[in-house]
Amino acid sequence: MSKHLLPPGKLPHDLLTRLVQRYAPGNDPRLLVPPGVGEDAAVIDFGDRCLVVKTDPITFATDAVGWYAVHVNANDIAAMGARPTFFLATILVPAHTATEELIESIFASIHAAADELGVTVCGGHTEITPGIDRPLVVGQMLGEVDRDDVVRSSGLVPGDVVLLTKGMAIEATAIIARERRADLVARGYDALMLERCCDYLTNPGISVVADARIALQAGQVHAMHDPTEGGVATGLFELAEASDVGLDVDGDALPISADSKQLCQEFDLDPLGVISSGALLIGCPAESAEAISSALEEAGVLSACIAHVKERAHGLRFEYGGDIRPLPRFAVDEITKLFG
Repeated sequence: MSKHLLPPGKLPHDLLTRLVQRYAPGNDPRLLVPPGVGEDAAVIDFGDRCLVVKTDPITFATDAVGWYAVHVNANDIAAMGARPTFFLATILVPAHTATEELIESIFASIHAAADELGVTVCGGHTEITPGIDRPLVVGQMLGEVDRDDVVRSSGLVPGDVVLLTKGMAIEATAIIARERRADLVARGYDALMLERCCDYLTNPGISVVADARIALQAGQVHAMHDPTEGGVATGLFELAEASDVGLDVDGDALPISADSKQLCQEFDLDPLGVISSGALLIGCPAESAEAISSALEEAGVLSACIAHVKERAHGLRFEYGGDIRPLPRFAVDEITKLFG
């Protein structure tokens, strides 16, 4: 077994696949959706309805860390077709910054985000921890859904199309503006522009709960996935891997705001591979795409058709500016360049 150090961020997909297969869950038939690359949450059959369970940490951001924790966990529940219901958090605060004011600010941001989504904060754990350099929040979200309404990342079939809501690098834009604000001011960035970018948390927002609900109500949805670490490119790879399909990805159709593009360029971050909570990948039959896009547009949510689903043997192809190449892979999220 190799003893080289792994890079920060998600485990490499081949390692994760091997570990998931080696340490497969037990034989309880109530586990409808077990661990797997690309699946956003576990689904457990509780008879009249299903419990959908997700845990995710927040490790990149220091500001509004509780806010992020609620929303990124709720997003994964929504991507399974479920309604986020209950939230728990483990809060780890560095010993050298552990003031009452800091801890209360994290509690306040968790409860503010939960109130927006109608989620109940039902427990957790908080401690002051040596050996870490920033507050860490590990969230766990519970949701519920009727068994027939569960949506899996593995549901894509050839002939489907993939829509992307809002755009790339939404979460990254907020992180860059909040974590590098003084640096950006020194580089001549306008204070109003930076304030706008900080507000990407709420406008366009990192939540996709509404996006998922609108899509499910408007048309037939075969799969959904929330592109977080590794960005939209990694989200597309995970979606294709879970569904065992190929993709033709239209790079020219990928939406990104002028703010996001500028900040990514400033720090040499590829928008395709940067953390992108706030966007939702929606896989649907081609005939449902227009109805879903129209419903999203009515609600003020941008969407674009960015990929066509092919047979597995087709591979993952990325076309941009007339050039066709394999879909880029990112072993480490581009946002880590900010913290190197």
